[in-house]
Amino acid sequence: MDKKYNVAVAGATGMVGQKMIDVLFERQFPIKGLKLLASSRSAGKIIKAGPETYTVDKISPQSFEGVDFVFFSAGGDISKEMAPEAAKRGAVVIDNSSAFRMAEGVPLVVPEVNPDAALQHSGIIANPNCSTIQMVVALKPLHEAAVLKRVVAATYQAVSGAGREAVEELQEQCRAYLDGKPVKTGRIPHEGALRTYQLAFNLVPQLDVFVEDGYCKEEIKMIRETRKIMSLPELPVTATTVRVPVVNGHSIALNLELEQALSAADARELLSRSPGVTVADNPGQLEYPTPLDADGRDDVFVGRIRPDFSVAHGLNLWVVSDNIRKGAATNSIQIAELLI
Repeated sequence: MDKKYNVAVAGATGMVGQKMIDVLFERQFPIKGLKLLASSRSAGKIIKAGPETYTVDKISPQSFEGVDFVFFSAGGDISKEMAPEAAKRGAVVIDNSSAFRMAEGVPLVVPEVNPDAALQHSGIIANPNCSTIQMVVALKPLHEAAVLKRVVAATYQAVSGAGREAVEELQEQCRAYLDGKPVKTGRIPHEGALRTYQLAFNLVPQLDVFVEDGYCKEEIKMIRETRKIMSLPELPVTATTVRVPVVNGHSIALNLELEQALSAADARELLSRSPGVTVADNPGQLEYPTPLDADGRDDVFVGRIRPDFSVAHGLNLWVVSDNIRKGAATNSIQIAELLI
């Protein structure tokens, strides 16, 4: 008989937590028992998961007794407090927050890129930032073929990455704007910001707080996490992250400088054979990926593959992915699948 596992989802009522539950059942993860956990504010809620309904319990150290896998998506503070408690009780933690991503000894894993790293865990495995995940899935085959020399990323990130309330705020802003009513702000660039911006019919070039040298936290995450996942600690990477009025699906304009020559045609062929990648790149037919194409799907979509003539060995590409699925929930489940 195939082994089954006791599974817990911490942060089960959030957008990513609920998507984790959906993906567990979609991918037929071998679940023996399922616990849905959240803060005291959400405890007692009823959630349908697969064929059954479950009552959400308040998260506590005792929640993890007898649990084999815990998927955390409850925010960094909860992860820092509770993930070690879960690991101490014998569970494997797969954490979607930034709490442990850069911690020494904690693997940061994208299964298509560095699957072996997952096997080196000591109880906690970190799930990377959503934009980093889709970027490194596209970068890996190109690096293996021609060696990355420099990476420049400009992101176009959907509001779902800021949570359900931010999605609702964008929808309300659009209605108000079109009705000629005052537009209320509060969630962008982040909750509690000194100044907030309208996202409807607008772009906001800041995600999360500013941290150093004029970079915001999301940009620093992409730089540092890419180097760690790809085991390229000296790789020159820079990023500009932009929130756009799209509900779901992040896009990235990638500019690459390579050590060796790689034609656009060869890059297209390499990517089309790479796990987790779908190439949609036919300028003659106006074919390229958009966030709507990626919505609800797990692949990373790549198009607009073309040479950059401003450097010796340059490539440009456009990379799109569902940030709630591959950028968070699905990648987490795939990590657990590596371990079973």
